[in-house]
Amino acid sequence: MRTAAVHAAAGSLLLTTLAAAPAGGTAHASSAARAAAEVRGATVAAARAADRGIDFGECPETQQLPGTVQCGTVRVPLDYAHPDGRQIELTVSRARATGKDPANSKRKVPRQGALVHNPGGPGVGGMYFPMTGVLPEWKRIAAAYDLVGYAPRGVGRSAPLSCTDPATFAEGPTQAPARPSAAYKRERVEQARAYARGCAERAGDALRHFTSLNNARDLDVLRAALGENRLTFLGASYGTYLGALYATMFPSHVRRMVFDSAVNPAPERVWYRNNLDQSAAFEDRWADFRAWAARHDDVYGLGGTAREVQVSYDRASARLAREPAGGKVGPGELQAAFLRAAYYDDHWPHRAHALSAYLQGDPGPLVEQAQTYPEAAAEAENTRAVHLAVECNDAPWPTDWAVWDRDNTRLARRAPFETWAHVWTNLPCAFWRAPRQRPLDVRAGQGELPPTLILAAERDAVTPYDGALELHRRLAGSALVTERDAGSHGIAGGPNACVNGHLEAYLLTGRVPGRRASCAPHPEPRPRATARPAERARPAV
Repeated sequence: MRTAAVHAAAGSLLLTTLAAAPAGGTAHASSAARAAAEVRGATVAAARAADRGIDFGECPETQQLPGTVQCGTVRVPLDYAHPDGRQIELTVSRARATGKDPANSKRKVPRQGALVHNPGGPGVGGMYFPMTGVLPEWKRIAAAYDLVGYAPRGVGRSAPLSCTDPATFAEGPTQAPARPSAAYKRERVEQARAYARGCAERAGDALRHFTSLNNARDLDVLRAALGENRLTFLGASYGTYLGALYATMFPSHVRRMVFDSAVNPAPERVWYRNNLDQSAAFEDRWADFRAWAARHDDVYGLGGTAREVQVSYDRASARLAREPAGGKVGPGELQAAFLRAAYYDDHWPHRAHALSAYLQGDPGPLVEQAQTYPEAAAEAENTRAVHLAVECNDAPWPTDWAVWDRDNTRLARRAPFETWAHVWTNLPCAFWRAPRQRPLDVRAGQGELPPTLILAAERDAVTPYDGALELHRRLAGSALVTERDAGSHGIAGGPNACVNGHLEAYLLTGRVPGRRASCAPHPEPRPRATARPAERARPAV
């Protein structure tokens, strides 16, 4: 920690952090002092973690991980400005590099270090990532890398955050009016206000420390604890924003970095306007599903045009409003199920079958897919608590409900499918009781980073394609691989061999395909009357 290299790294990080500090008198001085303290704290925490390492052993039974995966913890400061203050522990999982070439069992593959994965969110844990090494798409990467997953601060067993009683969280059935009345809006505003109050009361002063900047600092401490001088990282969805912050804050610590389905990192879009963009993009992806279902009207009977499929969906929603399926699935649960289908087209046959069966008198498949399960309530509540804490803390949000109402009423006229559901999810940020930060200006000049790789599907609704273009502009030396005319979210290790070829080439050799490359879309799902989506590691945002 006392070496010249450490002091130089701290100085570089300090300049980066101060560049993002707000200007203006005493507030600027106070902010600058805190930024300097956080830089020093991050350096101290990383040095301590490098000395301590991670004591990997058997995973707790509750994690339900196979014996090939080991678990441990890494200690980080709750507040990096006070590295000797309260500490929290992040849970970490690891599968050792196999060293075996899947194409030639006699050939040994040299180990390249640890590949750390963040699946997105914020609020989603990555403890299961090491299990992907057994899948064909990941075997070559798993031969060369230890696959490392972790639960970020607040998630799972990593100093878990909660804002309300999980027993009352996400109880169905719920409504989902496309044109909410003034009375319904007032009810949801009061619910959002109560939720924000619950977060403040349950977390106390700790609430302010759940931020993307602290997540990036935690990632550097994890790097050090793993014994890696430089980080090899795969971030999906929100994980791309985390990775972009890390690359800006710790550029000399980057070895290789993959951004899969990139969040738009422009400071003015974090997070309120990014959410508006997402709602608009979901309308296009919903149209893609309806067009697909219409092409297979002979299988599902939902209508021969996208408009007719919409009529079928609306008919089901109206019926569920009158009589929830199984007493648990109302219009809100129906909408949530089809919003998830917009993430991944391998869900489409499963969802289309459920909707078709329900309209023909069999609610069973829809209840199975759309109901909320009490045993999953605690995890779902934790996920939402962390999601909101990070996004609400990260940036300014409108505090006047009239602004939200105006912007989303306009948007809902052309994008009704997700708009209001998205509002109700994020509205607690209007009434947040912790200090707001100013987003960091993510960027790297020529030669400041090694080559990085961005993967994006052109019709991704969760992280619209403009985000990948913006990140590509901001990170000099980055390469962008686009899956054309496709919209699944999180494409690394998915069904597109072209995308996976670029991913493997980069992680295994460091080679990128020039500034821009494109891949033809993966095949659309085949219609089947009963089909379950293929299981693979999935990001979230």
